[in-house]
Amino acid sequence: MTQSENSRSHAVVVGGGPAGLMAAEQLAKAGWQVDVYDRMPSLGRKFLMAGRGGLNLTHSEDLDTFLARYGAAPASVVSAIRAFPPGDVIVWAEGLGEETFVGTSGRVFPRSMKASPLLRAWLRRLDGLGVRFHARSTWRGWDADGALIFDAASGERMVARPDATVLALGGASWPRLGSDGGWVKILTEAGVAVTPLQPANCGFRIGWSDYMGKFAGEPLKRITVSLGEATVTGEVIVTADGLEGGALYALGAEIRSALAQGPVTITIDLRSGLSAEDLVRLLAKARKGDTVTNTLRKSGLSPAAIGVLRDAFGRNLPDNPYALAAAIKSVPLTIKSVQSIDRAISTAGGVAAEALDDHLMVRTRPGVFVAGEMLDWDAPTGGYLLQACLATGVAAANGVLAWKAG
Repeated sequence: MTQSENSRSHAVVVGGGPAGLMAAEQLAKAGWQVDVYDRMPSLGRKFLMAGRGGLNLTHSEDLDTFLARYGAAPASVVSAIRAFPPGDVIVWAEGLGEETFVGTSGRVFPRSMKASPLLRAWLRRLDGLGVRFHARSTWRGWDADGALIFDAASGERMVARPDATVLALGGASWPRLGSDGGWVKILTEAGVAVTPLQPANCGFRIGWSDYMGKFAGEPLKRITVSLGEATVTGEVIVTADGLEGGALYALGAEIRSALAQGPVTITIDLRSGLSAEDLVRLLAKARKGDTVTNTLRKSGLSPAAIGVLRDAFGRNLPDNPYALAAAIKSVPLTIKSVQSIDRAISTAGGVAAEALDDHLMVRTRPGVFVAGEMLDWDAPTGGYLLQACLATGVAAANGVLAWKAG
C-alpha cells in the first residue's frame, strides 16, 4: 500500500532494539511514516553487545523442537515465531548483505560473526524507507489526551500523536545499554497487567569455599546439569560466587521457580560423555602412589572441575574407584539465589498475555502494540532470544496494519 505524503498513516516505535527496528521496517515497507524514539545516544546497543562474541541470529533445529525452547510462552509469541520462523530470519539477514552459516552446535551466525555490519546495513535500509530516528528521547507515558510524551536530553518535552504505537523497550537487563525496565511503572499505573521482571539467562549464586575464587572464569565443559527430571548437557563457567553459562540458562525457568520455595540443589555430572563403568575402569588404572588429584586429572577432569568436586564433597575425596566415580557423576551443588537482574543476559516476565489481544495490542489502549522482551516470555540463549524479538516485531507491525484496516 503506497500513500501520498499527506495521507500516510503515522506510527511511533518506542525502542530502537531488534524488535522495534523490525516493527519499523515492516510498517515503513507498508507505506507508513515511522518515527523511532530511543533514550540512548545510538540505536541497537544491546544488539551490538550481544554480537561481541559472535552474533547468534537463530537456530537450525526443526521448528517444533525450536518452539519447545520457549516453554510456557504465550500463544501469541509462538504464533509470531511460526509466522516468521528461523528461515525467514536467515533470508532477512542475507537480504541485508550478511551471508549466514550454521555452526557445529546448529546455531546460525552471520559469516562476519559480528552485529555491527548487519546493524549498519539495517539502519541504511530504514533510512532509505524514510524512517526517522530520535535518539536521547526518553518515553514518559501518555498525557491526559492520550498523546505520547518524551523528554529530550536538552530538557525539552516532546509530544507525538501517532495513528499507532509499538512499544519495544526491552526488559531490565544490561540497563546501561538502554533497557532499564522503567516502562513497568508507566504501564502498571495505566492499568496494564505486567508480570514482575526477573533475571533470565543469568548466573546463580552457590557460595563457594574461599579457595574456589581462583577458578573464577574457568569453564566446566561437557557436563550434564540436572534438576529433578530435567537435564541439560553443555558448558558452564565458574564465577566468584557460583556458576553461569548455557547449561544453566536452559534450566533457568525451573531453577527460578524452585528457588521461590528456598535453596535448590542441582547435580552435575562432570564426565557426562563417559559411562559410570568406563569411568571406574579409568580411575582404577591409577598408579600406586598417585594422589587423588593426579588420578582425577588423568581421568579427564580439569583443575576447576576438581575444585568443584572438592567443594561439594570435601578435600578428602575417596580413593576407591567406585565411590570416586559415583561422586564425579553426581556432584550436588546448592543454589542459594539468582544473580541480580542488571547482570542477566535477558529478563523473564513482562506485559501479561491477558493484557494483549491476539495481535499484541494492549486491550485497554487501542492502537498500542507491544513487541520483543517487553512481552512475558522466556527462552535460553542459542538464537532463541533474537528470533523471538524479530518475530514479535513483525507480528506487532502486522497487528498495526490489521487494526488500521479495520
